[in-house]
Amino acid sequence: MIIKKLFPAYLDSFEGMFELPNIGAGQVALAFYSGLWAYNGWNYLNFITEELINPTRNLPLAIFISMITVTVIYLLANLAFYAGTSPDELLESKAIAVTFANKYYGPMGIIMPILVAGSCFGTVNGIMLTSSRLFFVAGRNEHMPRVLSYLNVQWKTPVPAVLFTCLLSLFYLLLSDNIYTLINYVQIVNWLAIAIATCGLLYLRYTKPPKDYPRPLQVGLAWPIIFLLGCVFLIVFPIIQAPMDTAIGIGIMLTGLPVYLIFVQYRRKVPFIDNIMDEATVFAQKLLLVVPTEKKD
Repeated sequence: MIIKKLFPAYLDSFEGMFELPNIGAGQVALAFYSGLWAYNGWNYLNFITEELINPTRNLPLAIFISMITVTVIYLLANLAFYAGTSPDELLESKAIAVTFANKYYGPMGIIMPILVAGSCFGTVNGIMLTSSRLFFVAGRNEHMPRVLSYLNVQWKTPVPAVLFTCLLSLFYLLLSDNIYTLINYVQIVNWLAIAIATCGLLYLRYTKPPKDYPRPLQVGLAWPIIFLLGCVFLIVFPIIQAPMDTAIGIGIMLTGLPVYLIFVQYRRKVPFIDNIMDEATVFAQKLLLVVPTEKKD
Protein backbone atom coordinates (compact mmCIF):
# COMPACT_ATOMS: atom_id res chain seq x y z
CA MET A 1 0.00 0.00 0.00
CA ILE A 2 2.87 2.38 0.84
CA ILE A 3 4.56 1.64 -2.50
CA LYS A 4 1.32 2.13 -4.41
CA LYS A 5 0.70 5.44 -2.63
CA LEU A 6 4.20 6.84 -3.14
CA PHE A 7 4.97 5.49 -6.61
CA PRO A 8 1.67 4.79 -8.40
CA ALA A 9 3.03 5.38 -11.89
CA TYR A 10 5.53 2.54 -12.15
CA LEU A 11 3.82 -0.50 -10.68
CA ASP A 12 4.00 -2.02 -14.17
CA SER A 13 7.71 -2.59 -13.47
CA PHE A 14 6.66 -5.59 -11.39
CA GLU A 15 4.63 -7.17 -14.19
CA GLY A 16 6.22 -10.30 -15.61
CA MET A 17 9.35 -9.90 -13.51
CA PHE A 18 9.50 -13.67 -12.92
CA GLU A 19 8.69 -14.64 -16.51
CA LEU A 20 11.99 -15.96 -17.88
CA PRO A 21 11.42 -18.07 -21.00
CA ASN A 22 14.19 -20.29 -22.35
CA ILE A 23 16.38 -19.93 -19.30
CA GLY A 24 18.75 -22.75 -18.36
CA ALA A 25 20.08 -24.04 -15.08
CA GLY A 26 23.50 -22.53 -15.84
CA GLN A 27 22.02 -19.06 -16.21
CA VAL A 28 20.15 -19.50 -12.94
CA ALA A 29 23.37 -20.53 -11.20
CA LEU A 30 25.24 -17.48 -12.55
CA ALA A 31 22.35 -15.28 -11.44
CA PHE A 32 22.73 -16.80 -7.98
CA TYR A 33 26.40 -15.81 -8.10
CA SER A 34 25.48 -12.14 -8.46
CA GLY A 35 22.79 -12.33 -5.79
CA LEU A 36 24.96 -14.25 -3.34
CA TRP A 37 27.81 -11.82 -3.95
CA ALA A 38 25.52 -8.91 -3.05
CA TYR A 39 24.51 -10.68 0.17
CA ASN A 40 28.05 -11.90 0.84
CA GLY A 41 29.07 -11.73 4.47
CA TRP A 42 26.67 -14.29 5.92
CA ASN A 43 29.54 -16.74 6.44
CA TYR A 44 32.31 -14.36 7.49
CA LEU A 45 31.46 -14.25 11.17
CA ASN A 46 32.44 -17.92 11.44
CA PHE A 47 36.03 -16.96 10.60
CA ILE A 48 36.50 -15.01 13.83
CA THR A 49 34.79 -17.41 16.22
CA GLU A 50 37.88 -17.65 18.42
CA GLU A 51 37.79 -13.87 18.91
CA LEU A 52 34.13 -13.78 19.99
CA ILE A 53 33.00 -13.59 23.58
CA ASN A 54 30.69 -16.52 24.35
CA PRO A 55 30.47 -17.72 20.71
CA THR A 56 27.97 -20.45 21.59
CA ARG A 57 25.40 -17.75 22.25
CA ASN A 58 26.63 -14.75 20.27
CA LEU A 59 27.56 -16.42 16.95
CA PRO A 60 24.09 -17.75 16.00
CA LEU A 61 22.46 -14.64 17.47
CA ALA A 62 24.63 -12.28 15.41
CA ILE A 63 24.08 -14.28 12.20
CA PHE A 64 20.31 -14.46 12.78
CA ILE A 65 19.87 -10.75 13.51
CA SER A 66 22.21 -9.50 10.77
CA MET A 67 20.80 -11.75 8.04
CA ILE A 68 17.20 -10.74 8.70
CA THR A 69 18.09 -7.04 8.98
CA VAL A 70 20.16 -6.95 5.78
CA THR A 71 17.63 -9.01 3.81
CA VAL A 72 14.74 -6.73 4.79
CA ILE A 73 16.71 -3.56 3.97
CA TYR A 74 17.86 -4.93 0.59
CA LEU A 75 14.37 -6.06 -0.37
CA LEU A 76 12.79 -2.73 0.59
CA ALA A 77 15.46 -0.83 -1.35
CA ASN A 78 14.92 -2.94 -4.47
CA LEU A 79 11.15 -2.60 -4.20
CA ALA A 80 11.55 1.17 -4.01
CA PHE A 81 13.83 1.20 -7.06
CA TYR A 82 11.43 -0.91 -9.11
CA ALA A 83 8.36 1.07 -8.07
CA GLY A 84 10.00 4.48 -8.34
CA THR A 85 11.57 4.18 -11.79
CA SER A 86 10.30 3.11 -15.17
CA PRO A 87 11.59 -0.05 -16.90
CA ASP A 88 13.54 2.12 -19.38
CA GLU A 89 15.21 4.02 -16.55
CA LEU A 90 16.15 0.76 -14.87
CA LEU A 91 17.80 -0.55 -18.02
CA GLU A 92 19.58 2.67 -18.95
CA SER A 93 20.83 3.64 -15.50
CA LYS A 94 24.43 2.86 -14.59
CA ALA A 95 23.68 3.39 -10.89
CA ILE A 96 20.00 2.91 -10.12
CA ALA A 97 20.30 4.16 -6.54
CA VAL A 98 21.72 7.48 -7.78
CA THR A 99 19.04 7.76 -10.47
CA PHE A 100 16.34 7.10 -7.88
CA ALA A 101 17.77 9.65 -5.43
CA ASN A 102 18.17 12.38 -8.06
CA LYS A 103 14.61 11.81 -9.23
CA TYR A 104 12.88 11.96 -5.85
CA TYR A 105 15.21 13.95 -3.62
CA GLY A 106 16.42 16.61 -6.04
CA PRO A 107 19.52 18.43 -4.75
CA MET A 108 19.64 16.06 -1.78
CA GLY A 109 20.24 13.20 -4.18
CA ILE A 110 23.94 13.91 -3.92
CA ILE A 111 24.00 12.12 -0.57
CA MET A 112 23.24 8.76 -2.25
CA PRO A 113 26.79 8.24 -3.63
CA ILE A 114 28.09 9.12 -0.17
CA LEU A 115 25.80 6.54 1.43
CA VAL A 116 26.84 3.92 -1.13
CA ALA A 117 30.51 4.71 -0.50
CA GLY A 118 29.91 4.36 3.24
CA SER A 119 28.24 1.01 2.69
CA CYS A 120 31.16 -0.17 0.55
CA PHE A 121 33.63 1.02 3.17
CA GLY A 122 31.79 -0.95 5.85
CA THR A 123 31.80 -4.03 3.64
CA VAL A 124 35.53 -3.75 2.94
CA ASN A 125 36.20 -3.27 6.65
CA GLY A 126 34.26 -6.41 7.53
CA ILE A 127 35.88 -8.49 4.80
CA MET A 128 39.38 -7.33 5.75
CA LEU A 129 38.71 -8.19 9.38
CA THR A 130 37.41 -11.68 8.68
CA SER A 131 39.18 -12.84 5.51
CA SER A 132 42.59 -11.92 6.88
CA ARG A 133 41.94 -14.37 9.72
CA LEU A 134 41.96 -17.20 7.17
CA PHE A 135 45.52 -16.36 6.18
CA PHE A 136 46.38 -15.79 9.84
CA VAL A 137 45.27 -19.30 10.82
CA ALA A 138 46.83 -20.80 7.67
CA GLY A 139 50.16 -19.25 8.64
CA ARG A 140 49.79 -20.43 12.22
CA ASN A 141 49.17 -23.99 11.02
CA GLU A 142 52.06 -23.67 8.54
CA HIS A 143 49.82 -24.08 5.51
CA MET A 144 51.16 -20.72 4.38
CA PRO A 145 54.29 -18.74 5.37
CA ARG A 146 54.32 -18.34 9.15
CA VAL A 147 54.86 -14.59 8.89
CA LEU A 148 51.16 -14.29 8.04
CA SER A 149 50.37 -15.38 11.60
CA TYR A 150 52.50 -12.66 13.20
CA LEU A 151 50.79 -9.94 15.26
CA ASN A 152 51.61 -6.27 15.54
CA VAL A 153 53.09 -5.54 18.97
CA GLN A 154 50.95 -2.43 19.45
CA TRP A 155 47.60 -3.24 17.85
CA LYS A 156 47.64 -7.02 18.39
CA THR A 157 46.31 -7.50 14.85
CA PRO A 158 47.66 -9.74 12.04
CA VAL A 159 49.01 -6.90 9.90
CA PRO A 160 50.84 -9.19 7.40
CA ALA A 161 47.64 -11.17 6.81
CA VAL A 162 45.63 -7.98 6.30
CA LEU A 163 48.15 -6.62 3.80
CA PHE A 164 48.24 -9.95 1.97
CA THR A 165 44.43 -9.83 1.68
CA CYS A 166 44.68 -6.32 0.20
CA LEU A 167 47.31 -7.35 -2.34
CA LEU A 168 45.32 -10.42 -3.38
CA SER A 169 42.21 -8.27 -3.86
CA LEU A 170 44.13 -5.79 -6.01
CA PHE A 171 45.46 -8.66 -8.11
CA TYR A 172 41.92 -9.80 -8.87
CA LEU A 173 40.95 -6.27 -9.89
CA LEU A 174 43.72 -6.29 -12.51
CA LEU A 175 42.25 -9.35 -14.22
CA SER A 176 39.14 -7.69 -15.62
CA ASP A 177 37.15 -4.45 -15.54
CA ASN A 178 33.87 -6.38 -15.79
CA ILE A 179 32.34 -6.84 -12.35
CA TYR A 180 30.30 -9.89 -13.42
CA THR A 181 33.40 -11.62 -14.78
CA LEU A 182 35.22 -10.95 -11.50
CA ILE A 183 32.24 -12.33 -9.58
CA ASN A 184 32.41 -15.53 -11.63
CA TYR A 185 36.15 -15.82 -10.99
CA VAL A 186 35.72 -15.53 -7.25
CA GLN A 187 32.44 -17.33 -6.65
CA ILE A 188 33.41 -20.63 -8.28
CA VAL A 189 36.41 -20.85 -5.94
CA ASN A 190 34.36 -19.62 -3.00
CA TRP A 191 31.65 -22.24 -3.38
CA LEU A 192 34.14 -24.98 -4.14
CA ALA A 193 35.87 -24.22 -0.84
CA ILE A 194 32.54 -24.08 1.00
CA ALA A 195 31.51 -27.43 -0.51
CA ILE A 196 34.78 -29.04 0.62
CA ALA A 197 34.32 -27.60 4.11
CA THR A 198 30.77 -28.98 4.21
CA CYS A 199 32.05 -32.41 3.17
CA GLY A 200 34.54 -32.17 6.02
CA LEU A 201 31.72 -31.37 8.42
CA LEU A 202 29.75 -34.43 7.30
CA TYR A 203 32.88 -36.58 7.57
CA LEU A 204 33.51 -35.44 11.13
CA ARG A 205 29.88 -36.00 12.06
CA TYR A 206 30.31 -39.61 10.90
CA THR A 207 33.78 -40.34 12.30
CA LYS A 208 33.37 -38.30 15.49
CA PRO A 209 29.67 -38.45 16.42
CA PRO A 210 28.26 -35.75 18.71
CA LYS A 211 27.54 -38.25 21.49
CA ASP A 212 31.29 -38.84 21.84
CA TYR A 213 32.46 -35.36 20.83
CA PRO A 214 29.94 -32.71 21.96
CA ARG A 215 29.82 -29.57 19.80
CA PRO A 216 29.16 -26.08 21.17
CA LEU A 217 27.20 -25.36 17.96
CA GLN A 218 25.31 -28.03 16.08
CA VAL A 219 22.47 -28.24 13.54
CA GLY A 220 20.45 -31.15 12.22
CA LEU A 221 22.25 -33.42 9.76
CA ALA A 222 19.70 -32.71 7.01
CA TRP A 223 20.73 -29.06 6.74
CA PRO A 224 24.37 -29.60 5.74
CA ILE A 225 23.28 -32.25 3.24
CA ILE A 226 20.78 -29.88 1.61
CA PHE A 227 23.37 -27.11 1.68
CA LEU A 228 25.95 -29.38 0.03
CA LEU A 229 23.52 -30.15 -2.80
CA GLY A 230 23.09 -26.41 -3.32
CA CYS A 231 26.87 -26.00 -3.44
CA VAL A 232 27.14 -28.72 -6.07
CA PHE A 233 24.52 -26.91 -8.16
CA LEU A 234 26.48 -23.65 -7.87
CA ILE A 235 29.70 -25.40 -8.93
CA VAL A 236 28.64 -27.73 -11.74
CA PHE A 237 26.24 -25.60 -13.79
CA PRO A 238 28.41 -22.45 -13.99
CA ILE A 239 31.21 -24.64 -15.36
CA ILE A 240 28.86 -25.62 -18.18
CA GLN A 241 27.45 -22.12 -18.70
CA ALA A 242 30.68 -20.08 -18.42
CA PRO A 243 33.59 -22.53 -18.78
CA MET A 244 36.24 -19.88 -19.46
CA ASP A 245 35.41 -17.76 -16.40
CA THR A 246 35.28 -20.77 -14.11
CA ALA A 247 38.48 -22.20 -15.59
CA ILE A 248 40.31 -18.92 -14.91
CA GLY A 249 38.96 -18.85 -11.35
CA ILE A 250 40.05 -22.42 -10.68
CA GLY A 251 43.39 -21.73 -12.39
CA ILE A 252 44.03 -18.80 -10.06
CA MET A 253 43.25 -21.05 -7.10
CA LEU A 254 45.66 -23.73 -8.34
CA THR A 255 48.50 -21.20 -8.52
CA GLY A 256 48.61 -21.52 -4.75
CA LEU A 257 49.76 -25.14 -5.04
CA PRO A 258 53.31 -24.47 -6.32
CA VAL A 259 53.61 -21.55 -3.91
CA TYR A 260 52.74 -23.87 -1.03
CA LEU A 261 55.12 -26.60 -2.19
CA ILE A 262 58.04 -24.23 -2.78
CA PHE A 263 57.72 -21.77 0.08
CA VAL A 264 56.12 -23.96 2.77
CA GLN A 265 56.37 -27.71 2.23
CA TYR A 266 59.88 -28.03 0.82
CA ARG A 267 61.49 -24.74 1.83
CA ARG A 268 63.74 -26.43 4.42
CA LYS A 269 65.05 -28.80 1.76
CA VAL A 270 66.15 -25.96 -0.51
CA PRO A 271 68.64 -23.73 1.39
CA PHE A 272 68.33 -20.90 -1.13
CA ILE A 273 64.57 -20.60 -0.70
CA ASP A 274 64.86 -21.12 3.05
CA ASN A 275 67.27 -18.20 3.32
CA ILE A 276 65.00 -15.97 1.24
CA MET A 277 62.00 -16.78 3.44
CA ASP A 278 63.97 -16.17 6.63
CA GLU A 279 65.21 -12.81 5.36
CA ALA A 280 61.73 -11.85 4.17
CA THR A 281 60.30 -12.77 7.57
CA VAL A 282 62.86 -10.66 9.43
CA PHE A 283 62.28 -7.75 7.04
CA ALA A 284 58.50 -7.97 7.62
CA GLN A 285 59.02 -8.05 11.38
CA LYS A 286 61.11 -4.88 11.29
CA LEU A 287 58.88 -3.06 8.82
CA LEU A 288 55.52 -3.95 10.38
CA LEU A 289 56.61 -4.41 14.01
CA VAL A 290 55.15 -7.91 14.19
CA VAL A 291 56.11 -10.88 16.34
CA PRO A 292 55.17 -14.59 16.39
CA THR A 293 52.08 -15.61 18.33
CA GLU A 294 52.38 -17.82 21.37
CA LYS A 295 51.60 -21.48 20.78
CA LYS A 296 48.82 -22.96 22.88
CA ASP A 297 48.55 -26.64 23.66
